[in-house]
Amino acid sequence: MKRLSPEGRTVAMLLGVVVTMGALSWAAVPFYDWFCRVTGFGGTTQTAESASDTILDEVVRVRFDANVDANLGWTFRPMQTRMDLKIGESGLAFYEAVNTSDVPLTGTASYNVAPEVTGYYFIKVECFCFTEQTLQPGESIEMPVSFYVDPELVDDRDAGHVRDITLSYTFHRTEPRSAALDTGASDTIN
Repeated sequence: MKRLSPEGRTVAMLLGVVVTMGALSWAAVPFYDWFCRVTGFGGTTQTAESASDTILDEVVRVRFDANVDANLGWTFRPMQTRMDLKIGESGLAFYEAVNTSDVPLTGTASYNVAPEVTGYYFIKVECFCFTEQTLQPGESIEMPVSFYVDPELVDDRDAGHVRDITLSYTFHRTEPRSAALDTGASDTIN
């Protein structure tokens, strides 16, 4: 077997570094998404198929916040500003979006909760987040979010004292999925 020259070894090592960096970059986004969902990091909420089976006598106040990207010609607002619930009790809140432009527009909402330490305990059963919404000019839509605060919150050393949580959504302008597929663009909507 022929040995590589010092220059050849350097090139092979650099090529190995580039390939490794590319593989790590490719895996970073799904790994970070998984990490946030598992730990609640950054105010990422959890999901469940059904409501909690335990309801405590302690009350938590959930505040609702709405934001919209400047380049999306919509108004977007929570239909209630706050809700007081027992910890573990199911809540149902609604948000309203209105297309105030004269053209059809598509948006997708991202979300978080504050304080961030409560993300692991804020459980969404049904949500409009990451679901493409297309509104015609002047059209409005009411979107529900069904949720509860996990009773395990009270036992958490860092989050156990929190009784005021803010659920915040931001709508961003996106290309309609059908338009992205028609142009051959990659599908980036969850």
